Amino acid sequence: MQTPPRALTIAGSDSGGGAGIQADLKTMLALGTHGMSVLTAVTAQNSLGVQGAWDLPAEAVRAQFRSVVDDIGTQAVKTGMLSSPELVGTVAGLLAELDVPVVVDPVGVSKHGDALLAATALDAVRTKLLPTATVATPNLDEVAQLTGIRVREEDGMRRAADAILAFGPRWALIKGGHLPTGPDHAGNSAVDLLTDGSEEHWLRAPRYDNRHTHGTGCTLASAVAARLAHGDTVPQAVAAAKDYVTGALAAGFRLGAGIGPVDHGWRLRGDG
Repeated sequence: MQTPPRALTIAGSDSGGGAGIQADLKTMLALGTHGMSVLTAVTAQNSLGVQGAWDLPAEAVRAQFRSVVDDIGTQAVKTGMLSSPELVGTVAGLLAELDVPVVVDPVGVSKHGDALLAATALDAVRTKLLPTATVATPNLDEVAQLTGIRVREEDGMRRAADAILAFGPRWALIKGGHLPTGPDHAGNSAVDLLTDGSEEHWLRAPRYDNRHTHGTGCTLASAVAARLAHGDTVPQAVAAAKDYVTGALAAGFRLGAGIGPVDHGWRLRGDG
């Protein structure tokens, strides 16, 4: 049998299965790649929030990476939760050794508002991690955290992208899902901007009246990495990932007493 494309996620665990490593691996499987993982943190997490988080030692992160990359190899990498300066620096150093596309999701805050990135790690993300990225995928809260720019309407997304690109990634994908709705903002569409500073791609999809959106950011970044592992260009990969995530959001389901996850398996059931 033919070996599928390989994609590696470097991120934290979500014990509830909606985000983090668990969401990444489900997404990678759904998009036809063999997903592998380097665990950076363990969280106690459910539909109501994050009850606890524990970083793994840098040597454990390094050992997992070496174990996978030195034997199996990878065709794309996605990074997620890296909560300390030491972990950010460790992962950035490992990524600098690779010659494959890297998708950096600069995870700052969970869907429930729980902080997942120490303030002391912000400078390391700016100066060490983002320069390794083929694509950086911040949402508007993460843009504000990293740059101080608060985007309140579509026009501001260009300024946000310029500020993120100044840190060194080749492409910036500014996710506008947090924009206010209404005629002066994003209307009834969820709009994202992908740019490398010269060409722009505006991606729009319907907004769904569904509160079960846990794992959206992890899922989008992993979908981009999966498509890059297949050999897509960055614009092709992002467009395909946006389409996949839109379907997953539409099919998001109730789980527990709080915010449920997007449905990573919606296509596997023949829904699209």
